[in-house]
Amino acid sequence: MVRNDGEELLELAVEPWADTHQIPPKGTCVVVTHSSAGDGTWGGTTYGDEPFEVEHRPDSVTVWAYGDCFHLGDREGNPIYENAYGGGCPARDPAV
Repeated sequence: MVRNDGEELLELAVEPWADTHQIPPKGTCVVVTHSSAGDGTWGGTTYGDEPFEVEHRPDSVTVWAYGDCFHLGDREGNPIYENAYGGGCPARDPAV
């Protein structure tokens, strides 16, 4: 979950897809990722059991989501974008 406690828009970048989203002041965005790896590991992270790495700067946050896809939602679980990013979501039916 990324929350903007500031008074200005906060840029959220999700890598490695280079997707950006603006979080309004006092707004929250939840980043979800899924992996097709059955052993619970996440390639690319410093520690194999961590699906995310986060870089924070004064006006932006970068979330490195190391799954096969990512989804953005609000705190209630409602999607911000309906589509899945990346090469496909292993948690969803491929026909969707």
